Amino acid sequence: MLDRVDRIIVAAHDAETVAARWCELVDAVIDRRELETALGSHKTVLRIGDAEMEIHEPIDSGPLAEHLERSGGPFAVGLSTRDLPALLVHLERQDIVPQALTEGRWFCDSASLGIPGLRVVLSETEAHEPVGLLENLYECTHLTADAKASTAAIARIFGLDAGEFVAIESDTYGYEGALTLFDSQRLHRIETIHPYDRSKTMGRYFERFGPSLYMCYGEAADLVPIRERMKALAPNDWTGSDDDPDGMFIHPRATGSTMLGISRISHAWSWSGYPERIVPV
Repeated sequence: MLDRVDRIIVAAHDAETVAARWCELVDAVIDRRELETALGSHKTVLRIGDAEMEIHEPIDSGPLAEHLERSGGPFAVGLSTRDLPALLVHLERQDIVPQALTEGRWFCDSASLGIPGLRVVLSETEAHEPVGLLENLYECTHLTADAKASTAAIARIFGLDAGEFVAIESDTYGYEGALTLFDSQRLHRIETIHPYDRSKTMGRYFERFGPSLYMCYGEAADLVPIRERMKALAPNDWTGSDDDPDGMFIHPRATGSTMLGISRISHAWSWSGYPERIVPV
């Protein structure tokens, strides 16, 4: 029942500063500013690729303030559907009652979903032309103590076909789990994984904060302009190489909010089950 990842929601002490940083790094564009009473925050919304990033600055006690005080990083992942009323009915039948937000969106916390560490904001799919140096956002990474249980719950709760999910594991980063592809023809998914190696960065993060959202991923047609921005603006806060046209990471120190992985368009299929779909450079 899900269509795509349409936004990433982050918490920040100074939303304007964080928004300005995303504009500097990837040519995101500030689209609007709004009060989000249900979350106790004021949000600055950026257009980033064909998706959005919501940067929430807490102005009252509530889940955003608690998240920022505890760990920061991504607060929720935005998931869109082509039939929001049908999805809400599907959730209600499972005794999941989302909380109404502004702009016709709905919020589910981890307690209502029964999936520790996962929060989602649900929207009706809207089409946007890409803005800036990114083409899209297609993934948010969810760290969990039990990847099999989280994968099964995501399939059941959101009416997804688990047969289209792709198992994933990495000795390099020390994790295992699944990519919950919403549609096997496209990359949009939640990556729900267990970071088993506590000697690695992800494992140490999990040991400290437990189940949580960790980072997001997007695509770019050309990584060179983004690398050049990083060299000029945050030379020590990214991982990648001039010799690698296919991928890079921008660290949270640079964005002031969350880690961003960037893959060249189509290259993520190399670890997403369909390597034959990669378009050569």
